[in-house]
Amino acid sequence: MADRISDETIEYVGILAKLELSESEKEAAKLDMERMLDYIDTLNELDTEGTEPMSHVFAVNNVFREDVVTNGDGSRETLANAPVRSEQSFKVPKTIG
Repeated sequence: MADRISDETIEYVGILAKLELSESEKEAAKLDMERMLDYIDTLNELDTEGTEPMSHVFAVNNVFREDVVTNGDGSRETLANAPVRSEQSFKVPKTIG
């Protein structure tokens, strides 16, 4: 394992994260970060030729639809199912005093 993470870097990360680390915690964090970098190096060795880059595991499609004008908003049909209504609104029990 290469010694790529300096004590100053660990100290700086601790300050950014607002952590007070003991010397043993700093050494453990340094070791963890070095392991992460080693793993990234291992991943960089993989042959990704012909693999398309992606930002998400599943294909993300545009979910927007055309804005189409329809006849009415269906409120009359919706209110027909209301147990209690007041004019053009649902009437519900008061929940805030």
